[in-house]
Amino acid sequence: MFNSVTAVALESALDGLALRQRTIANNIANVNTPGYQAKRVAFEEVLARSVQAGDGRAAASLSRSLEPTRTDGSNVNLDTETLSNVETVLRYQFAARAAEGSFTSVRTAMRTS
Repeated sequence: MFNSVTAVALESALDGLALRQRTIANNIANVNTPGYQAKRVAFEEVLARSVQAGDGRAAASLSRSLEPTRTDGSNVNLDTETLSNVETVLRYQFAARAAEGSFTSVRTAMRTS
């Protein structure tokens, strides 16, 4: 059960989303740092291919943002970061509830046995 493709994919998704949340927080913390280049986290495409292949394991990758650079050399866009954070939090909550549902099913099955 815990090694099923779904469980492994949920774990990979939660790991990737947690990394994205930390990266967004770091980007926001450096919004006024001259020369700071925002970072982005990607894992969804790799995760989708992994699930299709029957595995579910996927590592997130970190890359530099391609946002335009301001005159101070930074490319952190607070609006972009804020929207990305809201989306990431919602996705994380959804994945966490899906994982919780799997554990609830196992607990229920164990109680009725």
